[in-house]
Amino acid sequence: MDQLVENEDYYYNSQGYIVLTESFHLKKGYCCGNGCRHCPYNYDGVPEPLRSELVKSPNNSAASSDTSHERR
Repeated sequence: MDQLVENEDYYYNSQGYIVLTESFHLKKGYCCGNGCRHCPYNYDGVPEPLRSELVKSPNNSAASSDTSHERR
């Protein structure tokens, strides 16, 4: 992947962390298993029981927590 483009591949949250966008993940092509906020792959690579929690979360694509790994 070439250089990341702000507001296309990532943005900064209110705490100053970088949050990767759905566009970035689609370019990457797979779920990395970190429980990323904008994962378009239904969290396929995330181990249980976290995957089940993320999949059933009503805030699936707009998490309430802001961390560097975008976990909820």
